[in-house]
Amino acid sequence: MSPPTEVLIRRLDPDVPLPSYSHPGDAGADLVTTTELTLSPGERAVVGTGVSVALPDGYVAFVMPRSGLAAKHGVGVVNSPGTVDAGYRGEIRVTLINHDPREPVHLRRLDRIAQLVIQRVERARFVEVTTLPGSDRGDGGFGSTGTSRREAPQ
Repeated sequence: MSPPTEVLIRRLDPDVPLPSYSHPGDAGADLVTTTELTLSPGERAVVGTGVSVALPDGYVAFVMPRSGLAAKHGVGVVNSPGTVDAGYRGEIRVTLINHDPREPVHLRRLDRIAQLVIQRVERARFVEVTTLPGSDRGDGGFGSTGTSRREAPQ
């Protein structure tokens, strides 16, 4: 196993714990909210986490929902996954939404609201062509996987 990737982090709120992994082998480090708020059914809000990071070049951080909040209260992350690019230095903020059709959800300051997943990324060099090479899937679009296959023309 390779050593952990060093990520510089700045605590913007002195009471906020640094992101941490709950269990060995976890992919996501917990992020907390700096504010107390109530989300009504269908309501969304942008909440701060009290931290900013400096990722090494070639890395990205993804802000992902917490499965416990989703299962128990219907809370998700609107733009999941949220992307934190290596050059971004501002506060990590999370856009939460309450998907529950009936019940509001109350979040207290320092409640865990999301997970931060750090990944290595590749840079692409886009090469324009007039046609693309064939593949088994072809041009089967969004939602086409798992549906009956079209017969190939003869």
